[in-house]
Amino acid sequence: MLIDIDRLPKEGIHVSRDFEFLSVELVEENAVFLEPTRADVLVQRVGEEIWIKGRVSSRLSFVCSRCLTPFEFPIDSKFDLVYMPEEMAAGKDELNDEDMDRMFYSDRNIDLRSVILEQLNLTFPPKPLCSEACEGICAVCGELIRDGTCACLVKESDFRFEKLKFLVKDKS
Repeated sequence: MLIDIDRLPKEGIHVSRDFEFLSVELVEENAVFLEPTRADVLVQRVGEEIWIKGRVSSRLSFVCSRCLTPFEFPIDSKFDLVYMPEEMAAGKDELNDEDMDRMFYSDRNIDLRSVILEQLNLTFPPKPLCSEACEGICAVCGELIRDGTCACLVKESDFRFEKLKFLVKDKS
């Protein structure tokens, strides 16, 4: 959905609709949409700046990084963005702190679909976990530790003593 900057009314426009994205467009490669992405957005023009303020919500299925079990991940995120014409950045030799929070548009258009997809991708955790307490998969038998079917005793040695273990002779 392209927003034409020159046709934007003074009061701005309010967009409230569902966006359909493909799972391959997401940064999380194992994510699957459980429902369309809902966006409620207000787009306003203030001089040459375009202000985009809104909320994005959806439900996705992720795969836990520790136990490899699929889990539901709800998204409900607010955003507040400022876009400036690309020409304003080109004239500067150096960007200041205020410019770091701004994005730029070209050709007098802003692709709202791309903005929503970017905001959606920014809500994803770096390592999706089904829960913070997830213990993952047993390194010995491959069973889920939380199921309680794993009875393996994994003896982990202290890495600080690894080099010393070769110096100690077996006394048996």
